[in-house]
Amino acid sequence: MSCLSNCMSVLRFFANHRRFSANLTVFTIKHSQLFHNVNNSIASSLSGRTLTASATSLRSWNMTFAYPEARRDDTVVDDYHGTKIIDPYRWLEDPDSEETKAFIEAQNKITRPFIDSCPVKSQINDRLTELWDYPKYSCPFRRGNRYFFFKNTGLQNQNVLYVQEKLEGEARVFLDPNSLSEDGTVALSGSRFTEDGNTFAYGLSASGSDWITIHIKDVATGKDYPEVLKKVKFASMSWTKDNKGLFYSRYPEQSGKTDGSETEVNRDQKLCYHRLDTPQESDVIVVDFPDEPLWRIGAEVSDCGRYLIVTPVKDCRDNLLFFADLSKHPEISGKLPLTQIVHKFEADYEYITNEGSVCIFRTNKNAPNYRLVKIDLNNPDEQNWETLIPEHPKDVLDWASAVDHDKLVIHYVRDVKSVLQLHSMGNGELLEQFPLDVGSVVGFSGKKEQTEIFYHFMSFLTPGIIYHVDLKSKPYKPTVFREVKVKGFDPSQYEAKQIFYSSKDGTQVPMFIVSKKGLALDGNNPALVYGYGGFNINVQPSFSVTRIVFMQHFNGVLAVPNIRGGGEYGERWHNAGRLLNKQNVFDDFQAAAEYLHREGYSRPELTTAQGGSNGGLLVAACINQRPDLYGAAIVQVGVLDMLRFQKFTIGHAWVSDYGSSDNETQFNYLLKYSPLHNIKSSDNGRAPYPATLVLTADHDDRVVPLHSLKYVATLQHAAAADHWPPLLARVDTKAGHGGGKPTAKIIEEHTDILSFMTQALGLTFVK
Repeated sequence: MSCLSNCMSVLRFFANHRRFSANLTVFTIKHSQLFHNVNNSIASSLSGRTLTASATSLRSWNMTFAYPEARRDDTVVDDYHGTKIIDPYRWLEDPDSEETKAFIEAQNKITRPFIDSCPVKSQINDRLTELWDYPKYSCPFRRGNRYFFFKNTGLQNQNVLYVQEKLEGEARVFLDPNSLSEDGTVALSGSRFTEDGNTFAYGLSASGSDWITIHIKDVATGKDYPEVLKKVKFASMSWTKDNKGLFYSRYPEQSGKTDGSETEVNRDQKLCYHRLDTPQESDVIVVDFPDEPLWRIGAEVSDCGRYLIVTPVKDCRDNLLFFADLSKHPEISGKLPLTQIVHKFEADYEYITNEGSVCIFRTNKNAPNYRLVKIDLNNPDEQNWETLIPEHPKDVLDWASAVDHDKLVIHYVRDVKSVLQLHSMGNGELLEQFPLDVGSVVGFSGKKEQTEIFYHFMSFLTPGIIYHVDLKSKPYKPTVFREVKVKGFDPSQYEAKQIFYSSKDGTQVPMFIVSKKGLALDGNNPALVYGYGGFNINVQPSFSVTRIVFMQHFNGVLAVPNIRGGGEYGERWHNAGRLLNKQNVFDDFQAAAEYLHREGYSRPELTTAQGGSNGGLLVAACINQRPDLYGAAIVQVGVLDMLRFQKFTIGHAWVSDYGSSDNETQFNYLLKYSPLHNIKSSDNGRAPYPATLVLTADHDDRVVPLHSLKYVATLQHAAAADHWPPLLARVDTKAGHGGGKPTAKIIEEHTDILSFMTQALGLTFVK
């Protein structure tokens, strides 16, 4: 989610998270929707009155449950600064070995019968499928003389890109990814139109991998140009303003497999220039940093077309800032000479727009809640920077976009809720604040040369409303362009509220609680506590079918605590939960569960902890530290080996949040909470682990499956004498970290999660 470039999405890599820049075409864009696919669903309610049987006899599983035996090799020992650490399941780091494949097969063979025996699994699946089947839309966006938008009729595996000549005109299919694979596992991943709207570059990913191939389409004819750009990952894409060439970043020297099932470190990214209608072999490298093989290179052609803004990043925060004057190099035949503006990795810099040589950037330099600054490329020294929009004392300036020639749309996050404003580009003056309910702006479209904008609003109980604003006339009044309706869903039956609770150190942490209205607070309701807590990510309200099914059919309570480590309160909140402050994240999440139990929303044996990626680390660490707080845990694509994560694919980028075992102080801290290294046997007086479902996928090249495999092997070994509660793994195929996952797979995964919870906690399905 980045206005600077697609590559800047890697700054908050876990979410594959993009800002809704006018230059990007996306369908849903908030990190919590794109990364956490387990929650990227549409809520609903139903009117029913019968009760079905709850879970099968759980004690029968207690008599028969047995885990596969996994070979332990205690001779594998690493020396970290004098501390010896045994890694007995190191062999599981090889995804291609027959032994690893056999281990995965054995795990699925015990997991599937447990989930499939849930007596209400088919009802859960039917209801999820029924509620998912409604049309979903993105904001329309204009490119050249045409409008485009994404639509999913309901159960299509991938969203379809439509085109229409006029906003009120008839739409036709422009690009349907569903036609590219029978099972829907080929997905659109990043795209960019030329300035005139006549040419379309688009990335395709397969099986959920971060690797993409870039294809180029003639908009008028719908035909693709012959070239295909390969070995592309974490790519920025930006066309020159003459519409003849594309800047994009790639890994030309990546050896071995590049299909998402490999574990090799991603290194030596180059920024390349591709001329339209020429083979990739003719592309030239325009920017590289051979002395810094782990840097990733973002680039953006300025709105005026004269400058190429280059933004190298090495971790998941902070970037350097360079520019090249393209007017001096019209042929772009080789390396571009760069002028460096920012020389230290100490803040974020995000290009918004420019007037002549004066560029506007969003930055947190000396502004933890972010501000907008003007930098004159003819005189770029920091002492000459001018603040256009100062840092707000409380609200976080989340993104900005230039519109209507001389205006800026600015999105703030205020106590985890969206605030959308229109400002003057000249002096920063506030011109308008658009009315919003409590919720999130999850989509936006508008460009500097256009006089209209669209924005997409969503909340826990609002499936989506797309607003249109005509900036040619005052007052700037939003009108509803399209409102999403879900058949049978009545939001008046539910309530969503925000409370603040005290964490272990007294910090006040916000939390959303969503449930049926009038639910008795007697401690007998199942609760689902979802958390993330990292990488400056905001977890704002979003609409979810799965969550509503949980609330409606299980009388469940949804709790979303906005724990430290995230970006809900700017860089201060982020810093309070990273590096040697990471324990605050776990304390905040545990305190959220304690609040729910203390206030009667639920009790420990009915509480499920859920999180994905960095959130998977969160959940796994919390059930190590406080297993007594939870009856079940859902650990999705988690970072679980905190001593070796930096050795695989893009893991080295996470050092900015976690630190590294290569540093002795950070190693000692990581060892204290690393989920893999803090699993204890349940015969040592500790409370037994809650029922745990660990989910991963064979093409996850973001958080490679070895984390989950080594973790579940260790967990099962520690509990070998205790056959209950279940500690299981679900390893999906032709799937990755979450992005691009087809609807059929998402529904299947959510069905399994709810079925697991039903089985493990003995829940009753209310029909």
